[in-house]
Amino acid sequence: MIKLKINNKPIEVPEGTSILEAAGKLGIEIPTMCHLEGNEHFTSCMVCLVKDAKTDKLLPSCSIPAAEGMELITDDEVCRESRKAALELLLSEHVGDCEAPCQLVCPAHMNIPLMNRLIAAGNSEKAIEVVKRDIALPAILGRICPAPCEAGCRRKQADEPVSICLLKGFVADEELLGKKTETSVQKTGKKLAIIGAGPAGLAAAFYLNRYGHSVSIYEKNEKAGGDILKIQEEVLPKEVLNAEIDSILNSEIEILFNSGINFEKYQQLKSEFDAVVIATGNTPELAKQWGLQASANGIQINKETYQTSEEKVFAIGNALRPSKLAVRSVGQGKELAQIVDSFFRTDQLNGLHKRFNSKFGKLRQLEVAEYLKESNKTDRLQPGKGKAKGFTKEEAIAEATRCLHCDCRNIESCKLRNLSDEFGAVQKRFQYDERISFQKKFSTQNIIFEPSKCIKCGICVRITQQHQETFGFSFIGRGFDVRVGVPFNETVEKGLEKTAAIVAEKCPTGALAKIDTEEQL
Repeated sequence: MIKLKINNKPIEVPEGTSILEAAGKLGIEIPTMCHLEGNEHFTSCMVCLVKDAKTDKLLPSCSIPAAEGMELITDDEVCRESRKAALELLLSEHVGDCEAPCQLVCPAHMNIPLMNRLIAAGNSEKAIEVVKRDIALPAILGRICPAPCEAGCRRKQADEPVSICLLKGFVADEELLGKKTETSVQKTGKKLAIIGAGPAGLAAAFYLNRYGHSVSIYEKNEKAGGDILKIQEEVLPKEVLNAEIDSILNSEIEILFNSGINFEKYQQLKSEFDAVVIATGNTPELAKQWGLQASANGIQINKETYQTSEEKVFAIGNALRPSKLAVRSVGQGKELAQIVDSFFRTDQLNGLHKRFNSKFGKLRQLEVAEYLKESNKTDRLQPGKGKAKGFTKEEAIAEATRCLHCDCRNIESCKLRNLSDEFGAVQKRFQYDERISFQKKFSTQNIIFEPSKCIKCGICVRITQQHQETFGFSFIGRGFDVRVGVPFNETVEKGLEKTAAIVAEKCPTGALAKIDTEEQL
């Protein structure tokens, strides 16, 4: 047996045990990218580096065996910086988007590609679940939103952007027709007062209620909706407007109409509720009346948390500054609910964490054709009955299949993304001026291979060798030009006759991935 110390903890392990395995026995987790349990060591990514405390040398823990008397450190600043640099080198050759451009520019940050895939598969019920993770008023916004998401859609490089807003409105209409009700959740005991029942206030109420908090809305008018009540019938039918607002104002949300809030009532709300949310619309004099700090346009807040100058008071929507973009207010309502929910559960008030996001920008002309491989080649559809009525199911399916699917199919399980986020990696630190061209290759096993996302970890090569694939995957070329692919220019399908599902599961970057929609929910 060999005796050593890892992070000052003594351990005995059999001869031949790797540093990585020894650390695991102590419950110490060392990150890896190219390591594959049960297979020979590859030592290509250098993400698993640890420090020898006696020599200050960095060692790849996956392949170096533990030695007698070793004293190792796995978690100091030198280790973290070395891992960050290793990840940045991997990112220098990684060409791919984590999140699609349309999602990045959506003020509510909705997962648009997944919604499109579900609609294309005829699954409106799951599609509306995806939409309502981020947008509380999709039937309304589907008709009135100026669609900043469509400005980011890469399909416009081929012809015209996908009709994202109309598709969002379609699944919302399907749900309203089905009279689906929100499932009740266990109450937390926390109570919030929301002042104003416009888009921001309604969205905040919707998500806070979903988190199990008790919500009371105070609205000065006799109807909820704010400025969206002024929109003309031919743009936003009243039956749609009323039905969607009514679906939010369920039996668990209390709303008090004709309830203007003066200074005395405001003070009472602060004493009776665990938090107060101001979603009144733009009323510049309000901040002064209630003793809140004001900006040039409205109430002044901490931009990370929406907290005003008073500890238990938050502000969102047009109370911050005038805006005609209702989707921004709705997005703020969702974010505020997440922040306040976390605050109630942890007693720590923090802004939302912005995850690492790989992106590579505009498509080259030849790459447009690669993306069109997975989409319908038809022109953008217009609803036969007009925008206010929206798409029929057949129209929605046809339009949804125009989506180019720019997002990563392994977005949640991608090790490269998760570790880059953890270690604060900077994507462009070592990036070349000339990037690798993007390709998409498909197989009937429901697998997509995107070579430009490959970091040459060798996992797919080792798996296909282990399972004795006829062709499998291998390293092709030499030196800096080496790449991973199927030899003899064979198809992905030929290369993965036995191991398609396994390599898709083990690939750490999404270069090889399943394209099943249901598995992404």
